[in-house]
Amino acid sequence: MYRIGTLNKISKIGLEHFTNLYEIVDDIDTANGIIVRSQDMHNMEFPESLVAIARAGAGVNNIPLEKCADKGIAVFNTPGANANAVKELVIASVIMSARNLYDSINWACSLSTDISSSVEKGKGQFAGHEIAGKTLGVIGLGAIGVKVANAASNLEMKVVGYDPYLGVRAAHDMYPCIEILPNMGDLLSVCDYITVHIPANPENRNMFNKEIFDQCKDGVVILNFSRNSLVNEEDLLDAINSGKIKQYVTDFPTDGIMCKPGVLCVPHLGASTAEAEDNCAVMAADEIMNFIENGNISNSVNLPSASLGPMKEGEARVAVITKGISNPVDMAIKMCENNIITGATGGLKGVYGYALISSSEPFTRVRAAEGVVKVRVMQDL
Repeated sequence: MYRIGTLNKISKIGLEHFTNLYEIVDDIDTANGIIVRSQDMHNMEFPESLVAIARAGAGVNNIPLEKCADKGIAVFNTPGANANAVKELVIASVIMSARNLYDSINWACSLSTDISSSVEKGKGQFAGHEIAGKTLGVIGLGAIGVKVANAASNLEMKVVGYDPYLGVRAAHDMYPCIEILPNMGDLLSVCDYITVHIPANPENRNMFNKEIFDQCKDGVVILNFSRNSLVNEEDLLDAINSGKIKQYVTDFPTDGIMCKPGVLCVPHLGASTAEAEDNCAVMAADEIMNFIENGNISNSVNLPSASLGPMKEGEARVAVITKGISNPVDMAIKMCENNIITGATGGLKGVYGYALISSSEPFTRVRAAEGVVKVRVMQDL
């Protein structure tokens, strides 16, 4: 029986997705796997029994990825599972900004007498514009970015895209309905709205700063439903005060920007729908089960992808996590001496490697080797 610990409230549908080989436990000190949403895990101690952590969502900045890899713990996320929920919130925010809905609702609620007459006299101050015909720039063309682009196109917006992790030709081939621009500067200068959908990492911290804002079209609206660390908030407020940025809309409120003029903050609601929470939890459960039972890796953020498919009757597998080894698959095969090897796969992600080896006979001895972080044997014999 494998034990799955949970941090935060996890969808009941997702937890029920685990088979009868698994037990949901409150104490992670005995867990083989953990499903987490937003809880900070950086200062947590992990038990020796733990082999997998799955984030029921896309962002993993609450998980110490390198620490986990050093302990032989695979960390997964669930890209795309919440994409529709985020897409809908982004489109709603574009419309909310274009039609001044937030300010107009607050103003209407402040009226106490002669409301009908006051509304007719005062509504002109909130006159907005239609989004049809306006240009939306999508930075980051992953699962969320593409859904936002398609939805905006269906609303008759002109959509241009840029992805720092995709070449222009590859992006054109993958997304023929989006006008792909070769660099971000070309996008910034033509867009009425810009929405950001790239993962946050140390390299792109404060990526959106004065230099970027200066390249934007005057009066642009910027939407950030990725991570607050992408934006230099001091430079952002300067750009708002100068009129370069008309409005900044985000679901990552911070002390520095909350309730500031030109800033519209909503709670972190991007994936906060029942459907998205169910989808993320089910996907996280599948990733953990596939790794624990079969050794297969998909959507890991600290180890490379690898799969030999479901284990067959009579098959044995060895999973090897390495650090600083240039060819983990070759090393793992040599470690499995005296076995008939029927399959091998693996690769590298940074300095960390993973190898999955299968055999038609039990692994009675797996030789130790320098650079190996963890070895796990799975046998159905």
